[in-house]
Amino acid sequence: MRYENRTPDSDLPGRAGTQGLGVVQAHVHGVANLAQESIGGGKLYAVIGRRQGRIQSADLIEGSGQFDVTAVIPVIESFNFATEIRKQTSGLAMPQLVFSHWETVDIDPHWVPSTEEEYLQYGEKADFTNVARVYMDAIRERKGLAVEKKLVEFAEKQRTLSKNK
Repeated sequence: MRYENRTPDSDLPGRAGTQGLGVVQAHVHGVANLAQESIGGGKLYAVIGRRQGRIQSADLIEGSGQFDVTAVIPVIESFNFATEIRKQTSGLAMPQLVFSHWETVDIDPHWVPSTEEEYLQYGEKADFTNVARVYMDAIRERKGLAVEKKLVEFAEKQRTLSKNK
């Protein structure tokens, strides 16, 4: 993941173009071979979807009875991908991952609602998951850098368990 200078050409809220910086993430190209009669196909698609991947093609290899499923997955989501695929498909799928390309993440990692329209649409805390922020925080934490984490998420929900008399 790296930062890239962007021009302020975006008019959508939360887009990276409004702040001048964008997050660029690496993607891997994955191919998984799967037997046609196996029941692991749906589980394979579920794992790829859960890891923010996009299926590019699913082709039947003639004469062999096997499927080739081709997908693109962000590198940060590909850690332990092969292990999870094998567990979910009971060892029937054999994934192969190769670096593919760099792609810009459209959401600004530092975006918070600021206008009245944004507060009405997204709320005060912007209850959607900012994928760029999640990726950035994971990398900063892994490298031992400071991460802006709230110690108390929802203070109104916390209470003391024992009452002093």
